[in-house]
Amino acid sequence: MKVRFWGVRGSIPSPGAKTQKYGGNTACIELRVGEAGRLVIVDAGSGIRPLGNFMMGHDLPKGPIRADIFLSHTHWDHIMGYPFFTPIYIPGTRLKVHGPVSFEDDPLEDVVGGQMKYRYFPVNLGELASEIEYIRLKETPLIDMGDGLMLTTKLINHPITALGYRFTYNNVSVCTCYDTEPFRNLFITDPSHPDYDEAMALEGEEVAVEQNLAVEQFFAGADLLIHDAQYTAAEYAKGRVNWGHTAMEHAIAAATRAGVKRLALFHHDPDRTDQQLDELAVSLCRPASPEGPEVFFAAEGMEIDL
Repeated sequence: MKVRFWGVRGSIPSPGAKTQKYGGNTACIELRVGEAGRLVIVDAGSGIRPLGNFMMGHDLPKGPIRADIFLSHTHWDHIMGYPFFTPIYIPGTRLKVHGPVSFEDDPLEDVVGGQMKYRYFPVNLGELASEIEYIRLKETPLIDMGDGLMLTTKLINHPITALGYRFTYNNVSVCTCYDTEPFRNLFITDPSHPDYDEAMALEGEEVAVEQNLAVEQFFAGADLLIHDAQYTAAEYAKGRVNWGHTAMEHAIAAATRAGVKRLALFHHDPDRTDQQLDELAVSLCRPASPEGPEVFFAAEGMEIDL
């Protein structure tokens, strides 16, 4: 498998002089699987626009475009590039768009395609020339995607339903685990509080530990883990709890415990500059060793051959 990052930023695109090195586009990752180079795309943030332009020159001359798109969730920064993905306007293109939805009455097609209405965009979803199938996903231990590609999906902790993905081909695994933050005890834990319930507090703690362990087991031993790392530990503790994103230090510790081989810190805060990421890299990033995985900040254009 080959991995290429087309968008690594979180929340909103942040182009400019201070984000040129790591990039300002929101989440989009390209996977090429097997000798045939089967195309898998994870998320349709603003980074999918340059990916689509690349595909027009690289893939279309070889024949009609075929691809699977997996959405981690449907927050706007992860779907906003979809209307600007050129292959959806090309006759003969066949796409399968996979992802979770949070509201039972709204199918995935309506959630993703809802931004392609005349009130928002000059082209209506029904006017696209491509053939697109929308497939709703839930947490599933193993899905056979064909051609030797296997998929595991895992519910992760975000304000709406979000999934982590584990793609495995020839015993090589790539995992995505964003947007997410550690599960925590939601019950009152202060014994002096008038509403404190010891049994509920203990149960809440057990559930949080259990769920965090399940996430680590999901990406255990991965050859590459792409993990949410929007904040530092200090930033997370200062008003970012429950925002659905992880501290860098927690991501590194979890990947180390899980025996991950490479860890790409991902979903950079839109206000984080190249200089700040370089400074953080000095203290946080490291080569692979017996003590833990290789750790690095993902950057647009970065390619990893697994």
